[in-house]
Amino acid sequence: QVQLVESGGGLVQPGGSLRLSCSASGFPFSIYYMNWYRQAAGKERELVAGIGSVSNSAKYVDSVKGRFTISRDNTKNTVYLQMNSLKPEDTAVYYCNTYYGGINRWGKGTLVTVSS
Repeated sequence: QVQLVESGGGLVQPGGSLRLSCSASGFPFSIYYMNWYRQAAGKERELVAGIGSVSNSAKYVDSVKGRFTISRDNTKNTVYLQMNSLKPEDTAVYYCNTYYGGINRWGKGTLVTVSS
């Protein structure tokens, strides 16, 4: 079965950095587009970044451009989100996502809290 398992969240001060990881299994990871979404308290889930089967096909929401970098390691079936210059408004649960077998697939999420 498809599994997406996020890790790497935590508490960080404004201006700090975190790297999120998403370990995938149960589908041919290397050929599937992978996304990171986030959902802040009381807000809708939003797409943060996406990456195709080659790393130079990444896309970002405007609010994270220049601060976040999505990447993937197809040998490890893992997608990453490097987050730098974090701001309090980046506080959210971050979810890994792919669309496989006609269904959106989600991990359980990892909480990122940016606070002093």
